[in-house]
Amino acid sequence: MGKLETIQTLKAEKLVAVIRGANFEEVNQMVDAIYKGGIHLMEITFTIPQADQVIAKIKEANADKVDMVVGAGTVMDIVSARLAILAGAAFIVCPHFDKEIIKLCNLYQVPCFPGAVSVKEIADALQYGADIIKLFPGELYGPKAIKAFHGPLPQAQFMPTGGVSAENLKDWLDQGAIAVGLGGSLTKGAKTGDFKAVEAEAKKLVEIVRSYCG
Repeated sequence: MGKLETIQTLKAEKLVAVIRGANFEEVNQMVDAIYKGGIHLMEITFTIPQADQVIAKIKEANADKVDMVVGAGTVMDIVSARLAILAGAAFIVCPHFDKEIIKLCNLYQVPCFPGAVSVKEIADALQYGADIIKLFPGELYGPKAIKAFHGPLPQAQFMPTGGVSAENLKDWLDQGAIAVGLGGSLTKGAKTGDFKAVEAEAKKLVEIVRSYCG
């Protein structure tokens, strides 16, 4: 899947699963449950030990699922970004703005979604070619922050992450979020091994998006 197709898929489906786990086995169980629930974009975070290897294994284990899009999250530096890209990550998500990471992603034509929480950071990220801005942590700013940032920067596209849940998803979309990242609210069942709960939560989120988009 190329860069443009990845971004189009994200905008159409609007849900990105932010996945943290102890190892490949746990991550793969979450991915399986989330995919069964109808979410196709998986953000495998670099808080997972040997995350690049986990990304490669997830892609290999799910090679038959042609609509699954596997990316990397919590990418803090250019070394991690390159490892993720070499492992096959279809997109890179950072909690911060780092121009070197964006430049690397542009070189490899991989979408980069850096974190930014001020007009200057957002403007800098856009100047370096960031495709979508990760508004993080979302719970500290709330949905109305997107409308406020759109005042001076109407061209910016936002993906809030952190504190997004089924309860406030519609509020974020109403304020102009083009997609959202979902972590703890989606995967909390996995903490007790209840992957059916993870699947059910994914289904709930997918239904909200379908209803919202008509």
